[in-house]
Amino acid sequence: MPPTLGSSPRRSFVGRLAAGAAAVGAAIATGSSPLHAMSASPDYKPAKHPQDDWFDAIPGKHRIFFDAVSAHGAGGALGFANNFAVANKNGYALAATDVARVICYRHFATIFAFTDPMWAKYGAIWGALLDFKDPATNAAPVRNVWNATDLTGMQPNLGNTVSAMVKDGVHFAVCDMATHFIAGATADKAKLNAGTVYDELKANACGNAHFVPAGIVAVNRAQERGYSYAYVG
Repeated sequence: MPPTLGSSPRRSFVGRLAAGAAAVGAAIATGSSPLHAMSASPDYKPAKHPQDDWFDAIPGKHRIFFDAVSAHGAGGALGFANNFAVANKNGYALAATDVARVICYRHFATIFAFTDPMWAKYGAIWGALLDFKDPATNAAPVRNVWNATDLTGMQPNLGNTVSAMVKDGVHFAVCDMATHFIAGATADKAKLNAGTVYDELKANACGNAHFVPAGIVAVNRAQERGYSYAYVG
């Protein structure tokens, strides 16, 4: 007996396709993604550790995490952090205290978490390490340029300094792993003890600095604590 239309392979495939579309539609209607609806465990909840509680201690109705890994990104993160607050003020009448902003300085951006005295002491070494020069002098930096107020032109921080952002309530996640690397590289060039340089750097970090085991860990923990993620280079 020949197969009927209802039992044909094509009919069966169309039926499965329609059922799949219905499932996707249901997932969208409930606000979950199809991938989440089909594969993720609805019971999953990330573990919380007390070392990360500082993320929750920052007041704010909205939370955002700026991820910087380079010299340029370290400056750009300051500009974006300022823009985020200004746009929320202009568009939503929100105060700076209504937005929780964290800038992560990891990888080669980590050096910019340290204060001018450290740059005055180690700037020649750090400039060579980063292949970076002070934009104002075109020479090896002897100050934290992203904390300087005399830079001209379209610098990535757009005139927003580290100190100004600290005063405005921005917090910094500083990569401890990179700090150890920087201390070691600095000590090697300056013929110093790496542990001594590391302690010196930690004692001379910018305000609102939180040393995290690794910047990439902070990337993860911040998102688990409800922060939106913004990569700034």
